[in-house]
Amino acid sequence: MKEFLVELTARVPEGTDPAEVDRRRAAEAVRARELAAQGHLFRLWRPVGEFRVIGVWRADDETQLREGVLGSLPMWPWATAAITPLQTHPNDPGPAVS
Repeated sequence: MKEFLVELTARVPEGTDPAEVDRRRAAEAVRARELAAQGHLFRLWRPVGEFRVIGVWRADDETQLREGVLGSLPMWPWATAAITPLQTHPNDPGPAVS
């Protein structure tokens, strides 16, 4: 699998029932755990004081990442994503990913 740096920003549509927001957020946590168990979600961070999420995700290609992986997130319809394909750096101190 290839690795991608993904920056997600979710914007809840104005007028959305707060119960729907809570339901989606809870479902998002469940789905994130499932995607991590499947090897798609590797790391996830939230910059302090922001609602933006930055993560390292894995998929066979960007289409699978967008449509099959990120598209399965309950908050995806409200999100924008900046996706950057990654490759290993020769000075990376960690193990190489193939």
